Amino acid sequence: MVKPARWKALPLAAYSAPSLITSVAALPMALFVPAFYADQLGLPLAAVGMALAASRLLDVVTDPAIGVLSDRLRLPLGRRKPWMLLGTPLFMISLWKIFVPGETASALYLAGWSALLYLGFTMIDLPHKAWGAELSTDYDERSRITSWREALSTTGQVALLACLVWLVEMGVNDVAVQLHAVAVAIVLALPVLLGLCLFTTPEHPPERLDHGPRSTREGWIIVARNPAFLRMVGCVFLFVSGVVIQGTLHRLVLADVMGDEARFPLMILLENVATLAMVPVWLAISIRIGKHRALAVAALWLAAWSLPLAFLREGDTTIMIINIVIRGSSFASILFLANSIAADVIDVDTLESGEQRSGLFFAVWGMVIKLALGVGVLLGTALPAEFGYDPSAVSVSGDVQSALMSIYGIVPAVLMGLGALFLRGFPVTKQVHAQIRAKLEARAMPRSIPLNTSA
Repeated sequence: MVKPARWKALPLAAYSAPSLITSVAALPMALFVPAFYADQLGLPLAAVGMALAASRLLDVVTDPAIGVLSDRLRLPLGRRKPWMLLGTPLFMISLWKIFVPGETASALYLAGWSALLYLGFTMIDLPHKAWGAELSTDYDERSRITSWREALSTTGQVALLACLVWLVEMGVNDVAVQLHAVAVAIVLALPVLLGLCLFTTPEHPPERLDHGPRSTREGWIIVARNPAFLRMVGCVFLFVSGVVIQGTLHRLVLADVMGDEARFPLMILLENVATLAMVPVWLAISIRIGKHRALAVAALWLAAWSLPLAFLREGDTTIMIINIVIRGSSFASILFLANSIAADVIDVDTLESGEQRSGLFFAVWGMVIKLALGVGVLLGTALPAEFGYDPSAVSVSGDVQSALMSIYGIVPAVLMGLGALFLRGFPVTKQVHAQIRAKLEARAMPRSIPLNTSA
């Protein structure tokens, strides 16, 4: 084993610490930045949307490049840590430029700095996740590691939402002031938390098996022939697409169906609190019935509680919030269980390819999630428009409301249910994984001394 069977809480918290801050940037980028640039800076909304969409095109090149390079390069600090160090200043500078722009900021300005922000985020997040997959070889311990990371990520978002609710209660409604406060908090906190992670968490040499190197083409063929990985790609794509459809429509449903848009921040805050509180429960379920079964149950739970949303109408805001909170209680578990299973799937690849290619796998994984994010936003906007929904209209007819709520409740539930089918008969169970680990350890070449063993 690379690491003793069970990590203590403090080292896990130290490893997960950067997620507390990097996750905070995602919410303002989705919920506040588009409206801020359109409303307060006077840019056309379509141009803002195009700028943000264009900024993600660079990911197609940077994600696999960073994944492969972080697998192959052997630098003094290790394979993963140098990328996180390099990405941090880029992430902070870009975020500051986006959240605290000058009055003459253009769509090109937004596109350029957003592209650099996402590049910096990839340089931090991708190696961080690949590193986490390598911290333990134990089936259940990997779930503990990913659950800590997702729990701190959710904690960061809860703290952000709570602060925004507090600012509004204090009469600070200016989005520019709110974004400036978020930027200051991130720039001050991220270096401290990243340093805590890098200097207290060990990075171990990669596993290598006793056979000659494979060509890049052979390596990609092995990835394409990994049935467990292909199943995970399919289910995660459907899961994320379904969740994003609802995320895209939350505010619009509250505004144009419930007639109570002001309760949007409270609803999202309560949902995040619920998903954070339920992380230990879903971890215990995964240990009892297996990760892939727990992931399927979590997805079906979300699907089941999405269906009633289709039947809610004006005046049902409280019922909607309760439903969203119950539904969202499984959300973090979907993320941490999927990432934990991904680490097991990488072991299958290591056994066949002879190399530990966590960076490559999480790069492909990240690209699939980003594609799902785009598809979810597309479905969440195009489908309602197809049925005549216009957010700028003075009023919305009953038929259009019915169509909107069906898209909001039923379509995500169907996608989640289809995604769960990919997990039926999943090939990498706890028992199978134990056999894979035994074969890996029997064939493994001797490792050099870990690059950092402090924990």
